[in-house]
Formats: sequence, structure tokens, C-alpha cells
Amino acid sequence: MTITDRAAIENVLHASAEAWAAGDGTAYGACFTSDASYVTWIGTPYHGCDEIAASHQALFAQFLKGTKLAVDIAEIRFYGPDAAVVSTTGDVYKGARPAPEKFSKTQTYTVVREADGQWRIAAFHNTKRKRIMEAISFKFAPKTAPQPR
Repeated sequence: MTITDRAAIENVLHASAEAWAAGDGTAYGACFTSDASYVTWIGTPYHGCDEIAASHQALFAQFLKGTKLAVDIAEIRFYGPDAAVVSTTGDVYKGARPAPEKFSKTQTYTVVREADGQWRIAAFHNTKRKRIMEAISFKFAPKTAPQPR
């Protein structure tokens, strides 16, 4: 729970974005634990770094070819010396990076320090934001709006 730990966690998320931009499924999968769980924004579950790597290599070759991954860290909360939950916003994009207020997804990462001392992603969940539904909810039930941070 030091500045070094915080930087290491930020680095693993940035490394995942760099691997994504390079279209390198192996490097992307290496950011995850061997037993990681991964849920895409469309709800597809993957298990383990090998499956995450292989599936993303296929995605990088087809649907996600030439894309980049924007990851903006909103919060890192530590749960002991070897575990943290990271809340982010982000998006997949081509060309110019979208402004953070335009990001269409919210993600939750659980990161752990493994026996080799490296921080890796143990769980990832990605949700596509439905801004119109949020606005309707907030208008008719204002107490549903999150508190500003």
C-alpha cells in the first residue's frame, strides 16, 4: 500500500493498453493471473490468462484490429498488502483518443500481488454505460445519482 504499489498497479493497466495497441494477445494475457476471470462488455466470460490471450489475439486479428484501449483510473482501493480494487473508465477506439467524459465504458479490476512480487489482474468486469437510461433514472429518482467525487 505504498506509492510503489500504486505505481505498479497503474503500470500493469498501462501495459495491458500497450499490448492491446500492439495487437499482442500474448502480452495482453500476461497482465492477468493464470486463473483470472474476465467479462467483456457484451457479457462474454473468459477464464485464465491463456484463454484471455488467445481470445484477444483472435479479436485483434479481426473485430479489434488496429484499435487502442483507453484506461483512465478513477480510484485504487487496497484490501491488504496484496490486493486492490481499481475502478476505471475507458473505451476502445481508433484514431484520436476520445475525451474522458465521452468514454462509454466503466470497468472494475481486481489486482493481486502474486508470489513473484508482480501485480497482475485477477478479475476484470466491463460494463457499457447507458447514459440516456442514467439521465432518466437520475431525473425521476434523483437519489439514484452517484455522489460527486
